[in-house]
Order: sequence, then structure tokens, then C-alpha cells
Amino acid sequence: VSTARREYRKGRSRKVAAAARSKEKELELSVKICIEEQLPEDPEITDIAELLRLNVPMAMKLAFQRLTTSEYRTRDGAIKDVGGFESIELSVLLCNDDFIRKLNKEWRDEDHATDVLSMSQHIPELKLPILMMGDIVISVETAARQAEERDHSLIDEIRILVVHGLLHLLGFDHELSDEAENEMENEEEILLKGLGWKGKGLIRSAHETGENVDQRIDRSYDRKKEGSLRFYRPKFRYIFCDMDGTLLNSKSQISLRNAEAIREALSRGVKVVIATGKTRPAVMNIMKMVDLDGIESVISESSPGVFVQGLLVYGRQGREIFRRNLSNDVCREALVYSLKHEIPVIAFSENRCLTLFQHPKVESLHTLYHEPKAEIIPTVEQLLAGVEIQKLLFLDTREGVESTLRPYWEEASRGRASVVQAVPDMLEIVPSGTSKGRGVKLLLDHLGVTSEEVMAIGDGENDVEMLELASLGVALSNGSDKAKAAADVVGIGNDEDGVADAIYRYAF
Repeated sequence: VSTARREYRKGRSRKVAAAARSKEKELELSVKICIEEQLPEDPEITDIAELLRLNVPMAMKLAFQRLTTSEYRTRDGAIKDVGGFESIELSVLLCNDDFIRKLNKEWRDEDHATDVLSMSQHIPELKLPILMMGDIVISVETAARQAEERDHSLIDEIRILVVHGLLHLLGFDHELSDEAENEMENEEEILLKGLGWKGKGLIRSAHETGENVDQRIDRSYDRKKEGSLRFYRPKFRYIFCDMDGTLLNSKSQISLRNAEAIREALSRGVKVVIATGKTRPAVMNIMKMVDLDGIESVISESSPGVFVQGLLVYGRQGREIFRRNLSNDVCREALVYSLKHEIPVIAFSENRCLTLFQHPKVESLHTLYHEPKAEIIPTVEQLLAGVEIQKLLFLDTREGVESTLRPYWEEASRGRASVVQAVPDMLEIVPSGTSKGRGVKLLLDHLGVTSEEVMAIGDGENDVEMLELASLGVALSNGSDKAKAAADVVGIGNDEDGVADAIYRYAF
């Protein structure tokens, strides 16, 4: 049954009536279980709310019985014999960290998220027939983290928080003194045991994990573990991610952890878009290895994406929305240079790779980097005949690129083309005035997405504009100095699952 049908959402709470016999009359327990509207439509949350409809009245009954049969030295006695009331009202609200943080700031002047807040509405002087106990507010996000840390289920943790919040409303306060803390801790343990609920009381659990119950560190922006993500709302609608040196490790593979992080983002409604120097077929081949290909996943022929350094951009339904080609003059000069110096060059023409001669590095572009297998064209004229070339890629050693290729082509192509690098042993020549970042901007405009809705992850100097454009730009630690200077934050390296770390740390 959907959440809407169960009517748990804010403003449409559901009442639960339970009878507890006293000597003179029945005592009605009116419990409202509400789900704050910013929490996701998650069936586990709804199931927990359903359980609380039964669990909260049970906890109230046992707690009330103990008020009349036990002696307390530190408890505020404003609420005494509940049998003097006709009914008792209590509200339990499940919310996220942002909501409870604002409430904590407003009511307690503490600007951090916490696990549970209790707010009493009882005014003894009014002598009302209804005991309005007040509200217990629980952050499901914090509860999920604590449940994982303490090795029990989320419902177990929420029950523990309900007991803690209920005792506060009944006058217990562990902050008053050591004696008050011991008394409330003991009462928590008695109630949990009496109810048959799992787990230790909140006070004891906090002591054992070295935390202070009511002065918790705000961890909503710390790295979040994979197992405790389901209640976090995404901070971004889109994640634009580079491939080489970023999503791919030094073996040009996507790690299982990176793949799982992307699936987590997709499952939470975040669109993951590739922005790369690679061709679309290369990306599809790589994604297929980790089951991230297909229309409902990251890449397909019907998916948006930015390829070949932003020279080919595909929008809705995978349709081409932008293409830019190199001039024939630049292409001819580069091909002649390749033959003269015996340095292989690859001409990228949409989904094809063309070259003039066989070379081990040419073969590795296909076997290691998964680009389409290069077609050997015997002459410059034949290669240029009847094709549009978007970019050229020289393949050499790191030293050869730094000492010879880059200085030469920066000068030779000045005013006609631009030189960029994605990896140290490759040099790319692209049309002037184009970049991966501009391709990303074109795609965002096409999709009607603002940069504030975007997180970008990259490593190379070709990622600089994309990192600057995004609301949050993450450069990996293995990246270029220019990329790291342009980014908002620097993450861990591509061989340490840097993309997964960035997603878990910043996307939710």
C-alpha cells in the first residue's frame, strides 16, 4: 500500500486508539505517527510507521505503569498519575537530518543534526482532562547511521529513540546530573527489556561508542557508507563524469565499487552523464563490462552524453545536438608530420578511428582504451577523402609529448586549433574555441538544467571548464594541477575508487 494511501504524510497523520484499563475508566491513547514530507517515498519508512502505530502505545502503557509503581529521585513529577486524565495525546514525527537540524537550532540553539528531540506540550496548571504530552521527532537518516554502527536494524534503533524521547516527556533528564543520567539509563533498559525490543538504551549505546547523546557531531556532510544511504536526498540532479583517469583506474577499468556507487546514484534518481574524450562506442563497450549500459542506465545510443572532447554532443533520445570538425589544413599537416617522424596519430571521425600505419600504441588504443579498432589508410589523401575529422590524437611517450609534441603543435596550430591533454602520453588537437566544458554547457541548456543542479568529477586539464561550471567540481588526487586548482574539492585517486568516494561523500 502506498504511503499516500496510508495517509502518513505531514498534515494527514493517522490516529491510533488503544485502551488501558484503570480502576475507574478506560484511558484512551491517541498517537499520531507522521512522516515529514521531505523524506523519500520509501516503503521501509512506511512499514516502520505502521509498526510504530502498535509499538508506541505499548511503550506508553509500560512507562505509565512504572510511574505508579516506582520511586524516582531525579524525575520531574509534573506528570504524575495518568489515570486522572481521560485521554493522552502524543505525536511521533519521522524526518531527515535537515529538518531536525533546523528544529534543534530553533528550540535548543544547537546548529547540528541529532537523533531525537522531545518537545513537551503539557501545562500542569491548566488542569485539562487531556494530557497533551507533546512531540517526539526522530531523524531517520541519523537513526540509519546509528543502526549500522551498532549492528542492529533501523526499526530497532527507532524504537530505542522512541523510548528515550518518551522518557524525556515524562520528566527524565540525563543532563541534570550523574544520578539523573543513571536513573534515566536504567529506565531505558527496563522499558526495552519489558517490551522485548532489541538493543541497549540510547544513553548506554552512546557511552559505548564514545558519543554524547545530545551533543552529536553533525555528520550529515561526512562520507556516508553505502549501506546507510537510502534515506539521503540527492543534492544534485546530474553527475557529469570523465572517463580516463577518473572513472577508469590505471588499468582502464571501472572498479566494482565505482560501478555500485553509480547504481546507487541512479537508484536515487540522479542522472549520470559521461563527458569524455572517448567515442560513444568506446564508452558503451566499457560500461557493458559492468552492466551500466542500456537506456535505463548510464549510456546507450538513446542517452545524452558529451564525447570526443565536446566535439560530439548527444541530447534527448541520443540525438546529435552539436558537432565540430577540424579544418582539413590542420589534419593534413598533422598526418604528414606523423609519417615524417613515425609518431602514430589517430583521426577520430564520429564512431571511427583512422590512422596511417600500424603501431603497438595504435593497437593499445583499442585493446586497452576500448576505442574502435583503428582502420589503416595507406595515404594522407585517402584518409582525408570523404570524412569529417573531429580531433587528432598523437600517441607517444610522456617525455616525447612534453618535450617535443606539445611545444611544436601549440605553436604550429596557433589560431587554427587547440592542444589538450587527458593522459600524459597522448596529445590531442581539437578545433579552436571548443572544449569538453562547452559541450557540457550546451547539453545542460538543451536539457533545461542549471549548473546548480550539477556535480562534476574529473582529473585532466580538459576537465577544467566542466569542473568550474558545476555547482560542485571534484578533481581526483591523481589529476593535473590545473584540474585540482579549478575544482571545489580534491578527492582521492582513480586507483582508490575516487568516483565512488566522491558520490558517497558529496552527492547525497
